[in-house]
Amino acid sequence: MLFNKIYQGKKVLVTGHAGFKGSWLVMLLKHLGAEVSGYSLKPETSESLYDIVGIHKLLEKEQIADIRDRENLKAFVAEVRPDIIFHLAAQPLVRLSYAEPVLTYETNVIGTLNVLEAARACENVKAFVNVTTDKCYENREKAEGYREDEPMGGFDMYSSSKGCSEILSASYRRSFLGGGKPFALGTARAGNVIGGGDWSKDRLIPDCINSIVNNRTIFIRSPLAVRPWQFVLEPLCGYLRLGQKLLEEGEKFARGYNFGPYEDSVTKVCEVARKVTEVWGAGRVEVGSSDGLHEATLLMLNIEKAKAELGVEPVYDVDEAVTATTLWYKEHYLSSTDMYAYSLKQIEEFISAARHKNIPWSL
Repeated sequence: MLFNKIYQGKKVLVTGHAGFKGSWLVMLLKHLGAEVSGYSLKPETSESLYDIVGIHKLLEKEQIADIRDRENLKAFVAEVRPDIIFHLAAQPLVRLSYAEPVLTYETNVIGTLNVLEAARACENVKAFVNVTTDKCYENREKAEGYREDEPMGGFDMYSSSKGCSEILSASYRRSFLGGGKPFALGTARAGNVIGGGDWSKDRLIPDCINSIVNNRTIFIRSPLAVRPWQFVLEPLCGYLRLGQKLLEEGEKFARGYNFGPYEDSVTKVCEVARKVTEVWGAGRVEVGSSDGLHEATLLMLNIEKAKAELGVEPVYDVDEAVTATTLWYKEHYLSSTDMYAYSLKQIEEFISAARHKNIPWSL
């Protein structure tokens, strides 16, 4: 009865399906019996979860293209005729946004508008989940979690582009949606997602794994920075639960939701890096020097709304999240395991842990 079996047989479109989170979402949706299609750029890293587990084999239809290509995107959505769209395609890196501000805004703001317009032109679409980030808030680095009704903002170009995506979603909802048609639009805010198969630049765990595999010291730029670490399946199940509610009850859930860990999993960067070396059984951590680019040192989310309205709450604590993540990479690099089968095993273990905790979406 996962997600009330809502995804069984449903046509689902995932934008950004070739990315790290997108690839995990495709595997999870296939596990739930959905007919999944994807629209995405190619993976940008030499190794990718998309290639390792063979995501293209799991798809009904696939388009390797840019969401900035409005007409191509519109034609593909019309061809797929999805019941629901999960919009993950983005320029997702804070540090790259300093080098590529125009690309960041074109992708994260105009690209999102393109997907919304393509959805509005397709009468089959009933629900739309726009995935943004915890960095969409105006971060004052306060010691308590941000609530969904707090101001959007963002110091760097990536964060502010995602704040704009949230504002765009709210405006689009008021301007074009409502009255039961054409679809219900919700937004999902999560951050510092970890899990096997991420090789993105300037991400802590990929950097740690790369250093361990190549027998190099792990250098940490901001060792005391605090982040809300969560295993990749945590927010994905939050997105799926939001999608379920949008499909079942429409506008009632057409708003923004935070997905994140409990406060005891909001942990320093240096502690997470040391946990990776402990689980792997190798590696050495040292504090490196900053290059001067601004990155927030403290950011937390209040997740009470998602817990109360959606029945979504954390399954793994930070130690379990880091352990599952590190073991995925260790299995990949040190064995001949079929990593699609191993990823499905981790999905099943996560679902079992959620059922043990009586989390509603898993029952």
